[in-house]
Amino acid sequence: MPTERPTLAAVHRDVTGKRVARLRRDGLLPAVVYGHGLESDPVQLDTHEFELLRRRAGPNALIDLKVDSKKPLPVLVHGVQIHPVTRRPLHIDLFAVRMTEEIVVDVPVRTVGIAPAVDMLNGTLTHVIDHVRVRALPDQLPQSIEVSVEDLVDFDAAVHARDLPIPEGATLLTDPDEIVARVLPPRVEVEEVAPEAEAEEEGAEGEAAEGPEGEAPPGSETSES
Repeated sequence: MPTERPTLAAVHRDVTGKRVARLRRDGLLPAVVYGHGLESDPVQLDTHEFELLRRRAGPNALIDLKVDSKKPLPVLVHGVQIHPVTRRPLHIDLFAVRMTEEIVVDVPVRTVGIAPAVDMLNGTLTHVIDHVRVRALPDQLPQSIEVSVEDLVDFDAAVHARDLPIPEGATLLTDPDEIVARVLPPRVEVEEVAPEAEAEEEGAEGEAAEGPEGEAPPGSETSES
């Protein structure tokens, strides 16, 4: 049984340019709907409703967008402009998809489990890349991909893109040899010597080399004039 898609209501937007700031003050979020065979359509929607949906749905979730009284349109959130301070959305791009056409998206990669090289060798798990590129039909797009790191038993082992459990119906486009995660050895701490201590050590070495009263140290050769 297919999963029911989340819905998002919107209305056509006539306000453009700098005047959209007034919309944001009223709790409305400006957006643009575009896609194959569609003219770019400016719309506006409720900011709070969009934020609630984004918390529930994954980054590649297919959404039924209802603009005015038109038939629901399957869309993906293709881009979100975020305010640098408040982190509130300022503008979104909604991409209208065709259910029979494959699309390419970036899918987040999450590691699960404990790597033995971390637990037993005090290494540090490093995520070299945090997403991979995947192609699939809109209703078969994975929201995320989980991979175990329990095979990372030493510092030579690594999880590659080819090791990821790509869901059926999706095709991995990222280079299969790309490293996703590995464990780095612990950093060797080098004890720093204070400059004053270094100066005292050098001075002591110089005095020992000269001997008392500037004389050559015992056992050294001297030349006669």
